This record gives sequence, C-alpha cells and structure tokens, in this order.
Amino acid sequence: MRVGAHLRTPGGLRTAVESARNVGADAVQLFISNPRAWSGPRLDTAEKFGAEWREGGIGPLFVHAPYLVNIASPNPEFLGKSLELCQKSVRACGVIEAAGFVVHAGAGGPGERAQPLERATAVLQAILSATPDSTRLLVELMPGTAGAVASTIPEASELFQAVDDERLGLVLDTCHLFVSGYALDAPAGVEALFDELHTMGLAGRLRLMHINDAKNERGSRRDRHEVVGEGSIGLDGFAAIVNRPEVREISGVVETPASGEARKAELERIRSLVR
Repeated sequence: MRVGAHLRTPGGLRTAVESARNVGADAVQLFISNPRAWSGPRLDTAEKFGAEWREGGIGPLFVHAPYLVNIASPNPEFLGKSLELCQKSVRACGVIEAAGFVVHAGAGGPGERAQPLERATAVLQAILSATPDSTRLLVELMPGTAGAVASTIPEASELFQAVDDERLGLVLDTCHLFVSGYALDAPAGVEALFDELHTMGLAGRLRLMHINDAKNERGSRRDRHEVVGEGSIGLDGFAAIVNRPEVREISGVVETPASGEARKAELERIRSLVR
C-alpha cells in the first residue's frame, strides 16, 4: 500500500508538493477548489498545478469533492449544483491527471431509501459522462448517517449495480465502516469485511482507503476521526487492514487531526505495520 495523507493547502495548490515531501507522503488527497463554496476549480489553475505535481514525482493524487456536494439531496437546486460542481471538478482532474475524484455516496434524510438511491445513481451516471479516461470516479461510503445511500457493503453493491458502469470505483473509510458497525478493531472483523467485499463483487472496485482511527465506539455512527493507533480501532485492527492482499497495490491516505511532525510519524507508524 502507498501511504499518504489528505493535505491542507492554505498557501494554495502550489504548496502541495512541498507539503507532501515534508510529511513523507507517497500518495496525496486534497481539494482543488474552495471546499465550502460552489465556485469549483479553474482549468488554468488546474493545468499549472498538474504540471507541478507530475514534475514533483510524489505519487498518485486524489481529489476530494467539496463539503457542499450531496449527490442524493432531495432539494432539486442543491442536487443540480452538486452535479455541476462535480462535473467541473472531474474535468479539472483530467487536466491535472489525477488518479481519482472522491465523492460521498450521499444522503436523502430519514425515511424511504429508494428515492435517494435513484438520485445518487442518476447523478453518478451524469458525472461519469464528464469524467475523462485519466481519472477514476470514486464513491466513498458514509458513516451510517440518517438517510445515507450507502454505508455498508451490501448498500454499496446495490448502488454500484444501479449505476452499472465499470469505471466507478470504491473508497472505504475505516472510521466510517467502524462507526457503521464493522468490527475493524479485531483481525476477525477485518477478515469478515473483506469476505463481504468479495461476496458482494466489490473487491475489484476498491481503489482507495481512508486510513482513519475513530474517536467513538463501534456502531456509534459518529464520524470523528482520530490519529491512527490512538482511537477505538487501534493498531491491531490497522495491522490486519494494511496487510490484506486487496490493498497491496492501492493507496491509503489519512484524514486525521495530526499535522507536521506528528503526521510524518503517523505515516511511518502505518508503514511499520506492513509485514
């Protein structure tokens, strides 16, 4: 597994290469536009950053959708804005030659799941129509929140079958899975997760892991990340995860509170678990 981190870039995208080197990241995830705005990325900025990133030779780059995006929103205006922003973003990802664009599976609020699933399916199909060949569209499972389209592997399988496009990839967040009820704090629970991935036909769709410990207990449905090894999942669980054959050739990025030297130490801690 290539081990890296989601980078904050307060000085702009031009700081990403140096920031990645400073923490020893072999893969990076970041935002390429304001994560709290609908404006989206500029293609000229993306072109310049892409050239700098490729020249830096760090490793795979993944772009995360802004926080505002909800591909299953019941609000038509919000849904339309989410689609437009994602389409702008995947076009910029193509210019950058990013490995993947990550979008949450979305939520429609409490109640009937069929309509949010239909909305998420339609939006993902529309985003795929704008996604260039150089970038993979990746769906991240939710942390068991109310109305979530997909938090579990069977729910993800239902979504992937509905979209029916081999270009769609999967992102698993260890904190999200744990607070959704998966027993990732024990090797047997990790084995059960990956068995389910194979049973549901999704093992080959896995393209990225978010390696995050959890502040809260299993099944809490509270998405609060903790530094790897300092939360409820613990190092035994992460050792079982990073040594799975399914993750050997993919990237894993942390999205935890660590920064600077603490982030560098966290990445080294993860690498030390690999046998």
